[in-house]
Amino acid sequence: MKILVCISKAPDTTSKIAFTDGGSKFDENGVQYIVNPYDEWYALVRALELKEAGGGNVTILSVGGADYEPIIRKALAIGADDAVRIDAAESDSLFVAKQIAAYAKDQAFDIIFCGKETINYNGSVVPGMVAELLDLPLISLAVKLTVNGNTATVEREVVGGEEVIEVATPFVVSAAKGMAEQRIPNMRGIMAARTKPLTVVPAASAEASTAVKNYTLPPAKSGCKYIDAENAGSLIQLLHEEAKAI
Repeated sequence: MKILVCISKAPDTTSKIAFTDGGSKFDENGVQYIVNPYDEWYALVRALELKEAGGGNVTILSVGGADYEPIIRKALAIGADDAVRIDAAESDSLFVAKQIAAYAKDQAFDIIFCGKETINYNGSVVPGMVAELLDLPLISLAVKLTVNGNTATVEREVVGGEEVIEVATPFVVSAAKGMAEQRIPNMRGIMAARTKPLTVVPAASAEASTAVKNYTLPPAKSGCKYIDAENAGSLIQLLHEEAKAI
């Protein structure tokens, strides 16, 4: 089975977020980047499990500059066989999806895995765009996936429960929590990642369809009020007078 896993970088959740140039640019100074958790923990690990069970090859694909290579090597250390970096400055979601689709269209991948969303933008739109551009089925928010020959059985989250779908390869799937368990790269994997092939390809011709005008931080959280356990009257009063305004 030939599997493609699309990964993105995201700021570590402990990073302090700030903006420059009048709020029009994200300030990357001092920011530690990681592999987007939905891409790493769920999409990549489930792809590796499928390869381990039935054989095949797992390729990592990222759209970005040379600064992406440390996170690509991290994914290789976890167990991917090879990697491709499309050499393009990050732009909007449609631009990224077009780059992925342009590379994948002639590669005959059986499954294209994406995380359900990135933790920095939470857009959850790239998997659907990739599927549309490649004219492939999309199963979004998948929490389980098994493969039998050329048919996959996928469970996905829906309002009020779960839905079970059967789909023939090739297809695109966005992985949510439950698809797999996080793996920590061991020393053997880290050493092997140094020599695994990482191919850099030029970007396909495509233009961004949107642009960032400005970023705004959310309002600062207000302080907490602590009420003595014996003073229920004050708590009730605050709930009536202040809590309903939240």
